Amino acid sequence: MAAEGDIRGRSEAQWRAVLAHRRGAPLGSIGAGELEALYGPLCAVALGQSFIVAHLAQSLDGKIASMNGASRWISGEEDLCHTHRMRALADAVVVGADTVLHDNPMLTVRRCSGTHPVRIVIDPQRKLEAHHKVFTDRSTRTIVIAAADRPSGKAAPDVETIMLPCDGSVIAPKAIRDALAARGLHWLFIEGGGVTISNFLRDGCLDRLQITVAPVILGSGRPSVVLPPISEPSLGLRPPIRRLSLGADTLFECIFGL
Repeated sequence: MAAEGDIRGRSEAQWRAVLAHRRGAPLGSIGAGELEALYGPLCAVALGQSFIVAHLAQSLDGKIASMNGASRWISGEEDLCHTHRMRALADAVVVGADTVLHDNPMLTVRRCSGTHPVRIVIDPQRKLEAHHKVFTDRSTRTIVIAAADRPSGKAAPDVETIMLPCDGSVIAPKAIRDALAARGLHWLFIEGGGVTISNFLRDGCLDRLQITVAPVILGSGRPSVVLPPISEPSLGLRPPIRRLSLGADTLFECIFGL
């Protein structure tokens, strides 16, 4: 059944109760309301169990950025706050190298209370240099996932690098999931970009996919999810969803796993 709600005006006490539930406190401690509707199911995952949630913000015509990669900001303040809350719930936040190149994000928790997640950057070709915020900011650690057959890159020398096999330009999402689980990082929040999230969806590695649709038409730009071609609409994915209002935006959460 779809859950409806609006995340504006949340109290700090309610949010702290959500964080406590994520650490194992009873669900009832959150109290009735929209915070429970949105975050309660995401907190119900057993500690140490693999759980992967991806999030995209897109326009009405399915674009996540302009042709040159600019994406700030397609969605509104409520979705930005939601993104920071998802970071606070996660063991690790995952992005692809192009997201770092175009947005230079810090990937920390700033719009709500909570602990910074470990930052994971998937950079198979090791094209990122050391000046990006994910490498210069010291508030939490960063791990780079790179192709095993690539030479050392230009990222900060003290950043941990996980070397994994690469098929062409893609490192298998299952291998990434398993490598992070071996380091105690089970609850993953994939924040971008569209190619990275599409790879995880294609390989059946997403438990949830959150797509926030903003009331804007770009007319051109980079697409949201891209999967192998199908011959007719009936072959498309049609998962159960939850639907919530984030101010003027609408979040559709597709449920594939837990």
